[in-house]
Amino acid sequence: MGKVIAIANQKGGVGKTTTAINLAASLAVQEKRVLIIDADPQANTTSGLNFPPDNDEKRTLYELLIGEREVTDVLVATEMDRLHLIPSHINLVGAEIELLDVEDRETILKRALAQIRDNYDYIIIDCSPSLGLITVNSLTAADSVIIPVQPEFFALEGLGKLIQTIRLVQNGPNPSLTIEGFLVTMFDGRTKIHTQVVSQLREHFGDMVFSTLIQRNIRLSEAPSHGKPIVLYDVMCNGTTNYLALANEVLAKNNDLPVR
Repeated sequence: MGKVIAIANQKGGVGKTTTAINLAASLAVQEKRVLIIDADPQANTTSGLNFPPDNDEKRTLYELLIGEREVTDVLVATEMDRLHLIPSHINLVGAEIELLDVEDRETILKRALAQIRDNYDYIIIDCSPSLGLITVNSLTAADSVIIPVQPEFFALEGLGKLIQTIRLVQNGPNPSLTIEGFLVTMFDGRTKIHTQVVSQLREHFGDMVFSTLIQRNIRLSEAPSHGKPIVLYDVMCNGTTNYLALANEVLAKNNDLPVR
């Protein structure tokens, strides 16, 4: 049965979507079967994998959540053989209202994924910055959460709300939810405040902070505009090295040996 990992942070601009795309692609490079779910109405993961977010095929997470499609109907192949996508659409904004009166609405995604979990080694969910019903659905479906953190003091202050939401889910629909780890993104070792924030994170959260630091890298910023994960856009850049290292850490945490 595949492990479901949500990538979540209610603060925008911390590298959440970049992490979702590139962790998923890096796991696929390690010959793992991976599904990435775009649970954000902005659909940046969708466009970042070269799938137009304004498509009218009605094969997105929105149709799945409101019951118009089965999960097998919304799976989309990507450029990588082992990587599939459930795309998003701006219509996902309306799902929160449409699901208000639906029974067990927090578990819709979890129940849908139960049908296909055996087909994948890892399922990565790119959560919305909002801590609303769609994110609660994602956290309820997940086994664990990766929290990207930008090394700035304001970013640290915002972690409290997300951790509170995680605890609410743990005390409600998903008691087994764990934090896979905190991931430092956009790191610049030449900046004193960055090294200070990383030290504070490690002091406070210890081994829950990934050893891998995602460095600032212009190629990471360019790759989505070409509809490619960084490993396909520039295999030699720091971004590729960093995300392959992160994938290896995730595999090691789950006693899943990387390909050598």
